[in-house]
Amino acid sequence: MASVFGEEQNELRRVVRRFFEEKSSEDEVRRLMETDDGYDRRVWAQMAGQLGLQGLAIPEQYGGSGFTQLEMSIVLEEMGRALVCAPVLSSAVLAANLLLESGDEEAKTRLLPVIADGSVIATVALAESSGRWDGDGIAITAERDATGWAVTGEKLFVLDGGTADVVLVVARTDLGLSLFEVSAGSAGLTVRPMDTMDRTRKQSTMVFSRTPARLIGAEGGAAIGVERMLDLAAVAVAAEDVGGALRQVELAAEYARTRSQFGKVIGSYQAIKQKLADMLLSVELSKAAAYRVAQVAVDDPATLAVEAGMAKALCAETYVQVAYDTIQIHGGIGFTWEHPAHLYFRRAKSNASLFGTPAHHRELVAQRMGL
Repeated sequence: MASVFGEEQNELRRVVRRFFEEKSSEDEVRRLMETDDGYDRRVWAQMAGQLGLQGLAIPEQYGGSGFTQLEMSIVLEEMGRALVCAPVLSSAVLAANLLLESGDEEAKTRLLPVIADGSVIATVALAESSGRWDGDGIAITAERDATGWAVTGEKLFVLDGGTADVVLVVARTDLGLSLFEVSAGSAGLTVRPMDTMDRTRKQSTMVFSRTPARLIGAEGGAAIGVERMLDLAAVAVAAEDVGGALRQVELAAEYARTRSQFGKVIGSYQAIKQKLADMLLSVELSKAAAYRVAQVAVDDPATLAVEAGMAKALCAETYVQVAYDTIQIHGGIGFTWEHPAHLYFRRAKSNASLFGTPAHHRELVAQRMGL
């Protein structure tokens, strides 16, 4: 992959890796996953103020740095490697991209700069009880009266819903799928934490009971923006999966070099050597796919709808398998709560379902290709 990146991108990786190695140790991850917020506000401020990560892929005219999905994928890979507990995926990826696709200049000018500087955390409320991550799964409604718009219904799996300042809600109106802005603490809004497999990434249930909302973009015009946001989310999660899987290979190799059995280190046995080689090969292939699709998002957005789903499916399956193999190589200790392998396994399984399973994405690709 060396030929893909320039010196500026390689330096970005070095800086980000050093930062997360210092700020996201295993002990810190375990501490944060037990808190209500699920992230460190001081580190969040440093990510924005010192590194500009939240605004990395937001255009300069909206207060960001104006880089691309390729640079954002580098950051997300390093975050996946360190299991960083922070609302980057919800705010800087989902919410920022949905706003950019909304066509609402006022909303972009008002919200994107504060997302970029980290002073506001935003998220997107999309999935519902159907479990679908597309427009067909949306049943929540929005109605307009003399006082404005109000949203009614329930959303599930809202990333960082408990700490978000702004929630972008996808709801149905008489004209179709529409996008609404709801502020945290609004009347009629109830937020409940969900007990999920991956405790390093907080998710919430949100119940809206005629909650005041602000229309973003044109009524009935959100479908295309939601689809584009989900494609870019697939790009982001693919990169995160690669980072976690690569770290698992490192952990497994380190253990194989030091663990002795029957008088020999287990890494000297052919079965372990072959397993590690297969793990590395599959991860490197996934990494190539993840950065291929990140480059497509930059150079050929028209084909992203097909490429993103395939990359998401491949990287998700690779991460799950590598996480499983890492536990197997570690033996009994790999199954214990004290070992980090299970933290990566939980992230891998959660990511495999987030925004749609590999089977969902392959079916979506087939539909988009007319098959």
